Amino acid sequence: TTQAGIAFSCPPGWQRVSCQPRPRFLPMLQQLNTKITLGFVVAVSVLLLTSGASWLSMQQLGYYTQRVEHTYQVLQLTSDLRMRIRDAQTQVRGYLLLRDSAYLREFPASLAQARLDLRLLRGLTHDNPVQQARLDSLQRRLELEATALQRWQQQPPSPKAVRDLVRTGEPNQRLLRGLIERTKRHEEQLLAQRRQGQIFFKTTTPVAIVVSAVLAAVLVLWLLTRISRELRANAALQQELARTNADVAQRIHIIEQLAERVVQGDYSVKIRDEEQDSLGNLAASLNRMTQTLEDNFSALENRNRELDQFAYVASHDLKAPLRGVLTVVKWIENELPHELSPQMHQYLGLIKGRLHRLEDLINGLLAYARAGRTGQQLEEVDVQQLVREVADLVLPASFRLETPGPLPRFSTDRLSLQQVFTNLLSNAANYHHDPANGRITVSCREAEDCFEFRVQDNGPGIAPQFHHKIFLMFQTLRDRHTAESTGMGLSIVKRIVEEHKGSVWVESAEGAGAAFLFTWPASDAARP
Repeated sequence: TTQAGIAFSCPPGWQRVSCQPRPRFLPMLQQLNTKITLGFVVAVSVLLLTSGASWLSMQQLGYYTQRVEHTYQVLQLTSDLRMRIRDAQTQVRGYLLLRDSAYLREFPASLAQARLDLRLLRGLTHDNPVQQARLDSLQRRLELEATALQRWQQQPPSPKAVRDLVRTGEPNQRLLRGLIERTKRHEEQLLAQRRQGQIFFKTTTPVAIVVSAVLAAVLVLWLLTRISRELRANAALQQELARTNADVAQRIHIIEQLAERVVQGDYSVKIRDEEQDSLGNLAASLNRMTQTLEDNFSALENRNRELDQFAYVASHDLKAPLRGVLTVVKWIENELPHELSPQMHQYLGLIKGRLHRLEDLINGLLAYARAGRTGQQLEEVDVQQLVREVADLVLPASFRLETPGPLPRFSTDRLSLQQVFTNLLSNAANYHHDPANGRITVSCREAEDCFEFRVQDNGPGIAPQFHHKIFLMFQTLRDRHTAESTGMGLSIVKRIVEEHKGSVWVESAEGAGAAFLFTWPASDAARP
């Protein structure tokens, strides 16, 4: 960076016209992302399909295995039911034929077990309406057979009773055997179907698992190969982009250096950049900005010199006639003390009051114009001592100054802060309705990056509708004919505070005193 300017050129990996990456770079990046994304999508899709097929095959194998076991249970219960009915019939016949009551001891258990087997069969075939209807008929026939057998066991034993039992019970027993046989055949048909499904899925499940594993391995290998190839190409691309990014970073650093020089007040620095890209346009805009700033600051310096000249004229050429007129009035009072009537003395007093007020207004305008324009000289300031010194200068002896807590000590512009406290304390004293009992309290609290000072008095207070008015120029709540009330003090306070990036406001109600608060930057501040 020199006064002659700052220059840079396009890097070799970039187009000369637009200073942007060559068109092949972006398609390569997009192609790499597309290939990786597509490869993952295909691999995941195939894996999901094969895994889903394997899972479905295993589920079906488990289902058919469960149904086969279920069918075996039904067939076993059917055989058990047939055996229980036969046992019950045999026990009654043995009693009638052999006259041995020992046969009847097992009869209730056989009959109860037959009924239990029937209930279990109904539970196992609840999802088969055909079997449920068949078991309903079987239950009716079983109850008829049980009733008949219970009746015959009460008959006297004899061979004739056995023949009658067989002859009368044969039709119902034939129906029972037929129902049981049909139930068994139906389950055997279901067993054959379910065994076929079991055998099919027992064969296809390992095949599906093996195919899924092979496809997964092939897809992973293919994907790794493609990604490795693309990553090598991407690494070369990244190296080239890193070189171009370094060149762009250097250009941005040069622009930052220009901005820093502008912040330091050097507006003559320029960037020589002939590239037609965004950074080149930015460099051209910065050159125009620095030129504009240089022109504006030159004009501002001229205006400041004119303002200083005006201040000089106002403080000498305007105030000199005022002092001359005031001197003439005093001469008249001194030379003609007896010739002037009391009314004439009153008129001359009014003239002197107007002249003093005009002089105060000129002084206030000059103070307002110069507020914040003087160079800031940072120095260590003890605010506690500063406030005491200001109070000794501007407050009447009857006023009492209080500082409830310690005020800070920090590095700041002493003259500006002193002027703020001077105007606030003198304003509180001038507007107090009972100077003999006047009291002013100055306190401070530390905010995040500033100090908030509070100047509280016990004066007459300010009505809320006038809070916005008191900080305007020439605005006062007292009679305009009062010489002390030029209406410039708080305006100067507002300007100085805002020049230091702070804010000022008032908290007051009529008859309850007024509190003026302002914030002041705490840069380089030390805690009290």
